[in-house]
Amino acid sequence: MATAATLAPRDIPTTLNYYVPLDDSTEAPYSYVEPPADKPRTNVGGEPYPVTIRDARTTQEELTLDKNGFQFVKWPSVESAFDDEARIKEKYYPEVEELLKKVAGAKRVFIFDHTIRRRKPGDSTEEGPNNRGPAERVHIDQTYEASVNRVKYHLPEDADRLLKSRVRIINVWRPIANPVAHHPLAVSDWRFLDEKDLVSTRLIYPHREGSTYSVRYNPNHKWYYLADQTPEEVILIKCFDSEEDKARLTPHTAFPDPTARKDAPHRQSIEVRALVFDDE
Repeated sequence: MATAATLAPRDIPTTLNYYVPLDDSTEAPYSYVEPPADKPRTNVGGEPYPVTIRDARTTQEELTLDKNGFQFVKWPSVESAFDDEARIKEKYYPEVEELLKKVAGAKRVFIFDHTIRRRKPGDSTEEGPNNRGPAERVHIDQTYEASVNRVKYHLPEDADRLLKSRVRIINVWRPIANPVAHHPLAVSDWRFLDEKDLVSTRLIYPHREGSTYSVRYNPNHKWYYLADQTPEEVILIKCFDSEEDKARLTPHTAFPDPTARKDAPHRQSIEVRALVFDDE
């Protein structure tokens, strides 16, 4: 009897940009959202290191938020273009809330922002709300302190009560329009991360200050991606968990895929960021 052929995982040798300081100054690492005229946007640089990104196609069922810090989920959306901000908030945000309640067990979800990345060949390389390329630097969106402060910032009246129970920040990352090519998203297994790898980096907004983690290179890191990830498939990326016996955060980054078809459409994506609570 003939049996169906099993596709071999498509692991990719590539490079990832890890943290290095841009200069020799003693100033703490920083990045401005809107830099002042007399100062660089950031003093954080990146240095490429060779890594192999493992294809999770045949093992994705084994990878979970609480064990590894990320999870691949098939979750189709009624939205496809993601070209209307009002419609994204009206139609897509409720889908994300439903997903996080079902898959992550959330009782309350507060979505605080989203980022769309799309850039066509020939577009200006200057970053802006309507012209963002893939983020090719290993990072984590929030530090532990910044995560707690986000609860206080967005939900001041309920913060004290909510912070007494489990709090998470989970990003929901989805391709737009086409399967991912050229710059897939890679996520790193929490179990192989050393806390010494994390570099707190000031994130300076015009009206307040937060912080993210840049990440130092460590050869022990183990990286995964989902080959040919479609718009019906999302990656849940944990950026914070108040429970210390679970995976607490996940380094992630876009990476160049030298095996991608040259004529494949360039990557588009939406990433929604949410506070996730075990208490209502």
